[in-house]
Amino acid sequence: MEPQPKRQRVETTTNKNTSSKVEGSGDLYLDTIDRHMLDFDFEKVCSVSLSHLNVYACLVCGKYYQGRGKSSHAYFHSIHKDHHVFINLHTLKVYILPDGYEVQDPSLDDIKYVLNPTLTKQQVNQLDANLKASYDLNNKKYLPGFVGLNNVKANDYVNVVVQALIHIPPLRDYFILQDFESQGKSQLVTRFGALVRKMWNPRAFKGQVSPHELLQEISSASQKRFRLTEQSNAIDFLSWFLNTLHKDLGGTKKRNSSIIYRIFQGEVNVESQDIGPNEATSEEKGITVFDEDREIKKNNVPFLFLALDLPLAPLYQDEAEKDIIPQVPLTTILAKYDGKKIQETANQKRRYHITRLPEYLIFHIKRFSKNNWTLEKNPTIVNFPIQNVDMSHFTNDPNAETVGSHYDLLANICHEGKPGAGEGTYKVHVKHRGTGQWYQIQDLIVEEIIPQMIFLSESYIQIWERKRSTVNKDSMQQNNND
Repeated sequence: MEPQPKRQRVETTTNKNTSSKVEGSGDLYLDTIDRHMLDFDFEKVCSVSLSHLNVYACLVCGKYYQGRGKSSHAYFHSIHKDHHVFINLHTLKVYILPDGYEVQDPSLDDIKYVLNPTLTKQQVNQLDANLKASYDLNNKKYLPGFVGLNNVKANDYVNVVVQALIHIPPLRDYFILQDFESQGKSQLVTRFGALVRKMWNPRAFKGQVSPHELLQEISSASQKRFRLTEQSNAIDFLSWFLNTLHKDLGGTKKRNSSIIYRIFQGEVNVESQDIGPNEATSEEKGITVFDEDREIKKNNVPFLFLALDLPLAPLYQDEAEKDIIPQVPLTTILAKYDGKKIQETANQKRRYHITRLPEYLIFHIKRFSKNNWTLEKNPTIVNFPIQNVDMSHFTNDPNAETVGSHYDLLANICHEGKPGAGEGTYKVHVKHRGTGQWYQIQDLIVEEIIPQMIFLSESYIQIWERKRSTVNKDSMQQNNND
């Protein structure tokens, strides 16, 4: 096969001091760009040296190389492969190599936008009302905000948490609009913000996103507690992720010191009493009560999520019962926080009552338990309404009446399969706020689902959104009119 002649670039006027081509001038090399080969979701390291410094992407083959000087990997790649157009992944400047001059052309704007998508405040305010689908390079339709995430190795437990969090409006809007890199925030904060923007990008080249950069930083920031290659528990990850984001955003122990505490933190009053050495257990006496003659400790404890205990599943079932899945109403397991029910745990009797409700309420339905030999899973189905869960029965929050004590479901993370590491899988249900349509997302699979199907899942984590009361809305409207 005869070698193809190399492309000749058009001679144009350049500024000798800056070596930058005059904006708008043509360049024949730009038609060698292959947008289908471009994927900016992966960690920005040189494919040869593995360095993070001064990395460029070849816009012909999509590979990453360090530098553009005469001894750089990008320079050698341009000569050996006859690939000439490179973009700096940090500055977004485009250069022609090996010549070394910068080129500026409006046709490159879509590539720069995909590399670093940005949305205006006005666009962010319209995200939930957007009913318009977008189309990727293959003319495949996708809905911004409802895109699949690659399961790189075994990271579905991360994917479902990310999918749930990006549908919490104040959290989503905050991470889209803030410029964390210029603020010097941590890589975890910066990379999560970048991922949120990519997932809501209306001009993407493909209708799916890889969380690879965030996953790499999660592994590093957690000191490999959470890895790409090993399945982990979604609630463990959610707890670590929210607390680490809070700390990295400058949050302290003070209430409202970060966006995380401002929307998720509530407070529960815990009354506790040690079980006496000769005191009968609840199994022996049938009911648990406090001994009024001994000290009852009271403590207000902040929380980011509430743990809900499932009733024990039957150990043995006959033939007629083996296909019957046990069920329990959400209100029954919420009774743990009614300020009346006393539980025994870790040689203590405890009673819980919510003293402050957060804007967004996270429930952790405790399905997994460890015995001496293995990890067990409780398959009990939790029955719940999708709207108007009334939390007034479980709180003495003085603001509940004016602010509101009713909550609507925002996200439902469920676990399917066996409890062992690598055996079960996670999926999440989220709702389009504009249409009311629910979607089921499992890694790259995004599909519509009817609400009745959500109830059949083994819910593990739920996020609920507080509904503002009519009194509060009227008051806010009056203040706006004044």
